[in-house]
Amino acid sequence: MNSKWLNVLVPVALLGLSGCATMNADECATSDWTAIGFEDGSRGHTADRLGSHRKACAKHGVTPDFAAYQRGHAQGVETFCEPGRAFNYGANGGKYSGVCPADMEPEFLQAYNAGHKLHSLRSSVSAASSMIYSKEQELERTEKRVVAAEASVISDQATSEERVLLLDELKDLSERKGQLEAEIKQLIADRARIEQELQHYEQTVTAYRY
Repeated sequence: MNSKWLNVLVPVALLGLSGCATMNADECATSDWTAIGFEDGSRGHTADRLGSHRKACAKHGVTPDFAAYQRGHAQGVETFCEPGRAFNYGANGGKYSGVCPADMEPEFLQAYNAGHKLHSLRSSVSAASSMIYSKEQELERTEKRVVAAEASVISDQATSEERVLLLDELKDLSERKGQLEAEIKQLIADRARIEQELQHYEQTVTAYRY
């Protein structure tokens, strides 16, 4: 990266997600719009993002330098579209907005899609783990309710009507307990399958040296 950008990217990075929303009138007026364009382009944002900058700075009576922004954005896009960065962007769950030039896009998309698949597999493993935890928590609550209901059924204080209701509840709880145990078993099997696929895929992308 050109060394001149190192002096501007740190302050501009603070604007990366919110544009000019946090800038006062002086900051909008004195901003380096080439640097802001470069930062937006290097993050994969389209040049349309200038519209949000314009809207925010308009509150302070300041109009962005369109030409300067465009120059910086074009240079930033070239950095963003490098294959090595494309893979990492996809692996981190980034959304591609079609900003890459036609001559760079095929190679970018190959690397981006490889990274995005890695992200999807990792997300699937995480989602399965979360679901297993949720089901296990429900199973634990169900088992505790079974114990409590069984104790109430044999209690001397329970009436005949209450025992009938408790037995119906125990039947429902027993069925739900069986369902949860089966669901957990299937989820664990699904997670193991995805983890195996993830491990194989990680070895594959390593071979491609992304």
